[in-house]
Amino acid sequence: MYTIIDIETTGGSADRDRITEIAIYKHNGIEVVDEFTTLVNPETHIPYYITQMTGISNEMVENAPRFFEVAKRIVEITEGTFFVAHNAQFDYRFVEAEFKRLGYSYSRKTLCTVKLSRKLIPGYPSYSLGNICSDLGIKIDSRHRASGDAKATVKLFELLLKENPDLAITAGVSKKSLADLHPQLTPDKIERIPENTGIYYFFDEKDSLLYVGKSVNIRSRVLQHLAETKTKRAVEMRSRIAAIDFELTGSELIALLLELEQIKSQIPIFNRLSRRATNSYGLFVETDSAGYLNITIEKINSKNCEPLASFPLLDDARSTLNRLVDQFTLCQKLCGLYKSDGSCFHHQIRKCRGACVGAESAYSYNIRAERACKSLLHISGSFILLDRGRQADEKSFIKVSNGKVIGYGYFDPTFDVSNAELLTDSMIPLKNYKETAALVGSFLVKAKAGQVIFLNSD
Repeated sequence: MYTIIDIETTGGSADRDRITEIAIYKHNGIEVVDEFTTLVNPETHIPYYITQMTGISNEMVENAPRFFEVAKRIVEITEGTFFVAHNAQFDYRFVEAEFKRLGYSYSRKTLCTVKLSRKLIPGYPSYSLGNICSDLGIKIDSRHRASGDAKATVKLFELLLKENPDLAITAGVSKKSLADLHPQLTPDKIERIPENTGIYYFFDEKDSLLYVGKSVNIRSRVLQHLAETKTKRAVEMRSRIAAIDFELTGSELIALLLELEQIKSQIPIFNRLSRRATNSYGLFVETDSAGYLNITIEKINSKNCEPLASFPLLDDARSTLNRLVDQFTLCQKLCGLYKSDGSCFHHQIRKCRGACVGAESAYSYNIRAERACKSLLHISGSFILLDRGRQADEKSFIKVSNGKVIGYGYFDPTFDVSNAELLTDSMIPLKNYKETAALVGSFLVKAKAGQVIFLNSD
């Protein structure tokens, strides 16, 4: 997945100057699937020569949102994507600097269409956006405006993808890095991996299971594994991957439950190594000196009490805690997810109510924190939780009986869910583990109206 980005600024220095406009087009390698464009109030003067070039004046941005007001949207639309731009270093440095001013570390892998163009379509006299687009017959509407330049970059990037199909197959994994992979893991095996929610399996040349994972975008996550060379464990695993399989679930919760079941039952070697390396993490709750409940991640063997929930991987614990922060409007800083002497990033974008700076009372904050804790401890009763399916004309369900998850399945959206008990005719059984309640509970608290159907207890 890619996000093609263009910005306009008050000047050329990321440290001194500010963004005045940003356009982002999310691309799945075939077409644009989402977009975001806005003027940005730079909170500083726009020089006359910049206005002459871009057409963006101080009056135009006077009532535009400031960067912190659009920061959350930028994080969300670019998450899990490659940051693509023409002269990517320039655009990326400005976006990175804007987030740095907010105390947030913004990090994305980049692809530069200038460098890609020089490599894939050599021989042109100039690779500036205006010149290369003119030579290639790509029309640019509103030159030196973020949306116009970004749309032109989208067209250029699509042309580059056609020129080199391997670029689309590997989504930024270089041929050099592919050469280091197992010889049986050919590009066509990577090409078939979908950008959908589900679980994925890595096998060695003897069909032994190496690793099981889950993702809302299987393709993106697998490619991250294949590009990872920072740790000895990652290098060893990627060198042994001879085959990749996957199972689509549509529902992220079903993916989490299946991943848990596979790890518990199959005990893949690299999942097992991960558990040993992290020594098992848990979510713990303590009251700080100001009276606020702090839900934080700690190593289980470092505490003398039982965790609210335990996880084999640090990333799993962080994912769950981030979900709780979003669901219950908790403070990133009080949850140990943001280090700062002042407010957390969410407070700066008006997503945290200010417990980090004393703007919200401990009493008010703790009501939500206690609800978050309870969501991890148990689920009760009998109900069916409805969710999205593997495709548009399908929905999924998870059945809980007397507080225990017993299975999942799929059904036609036209089915009368008032007869929910009939869904169990096609149910696939699931084993219930101690971590299951935390997974289901975290999804249950954010369920929308009509998504939960309560049943008579068995």
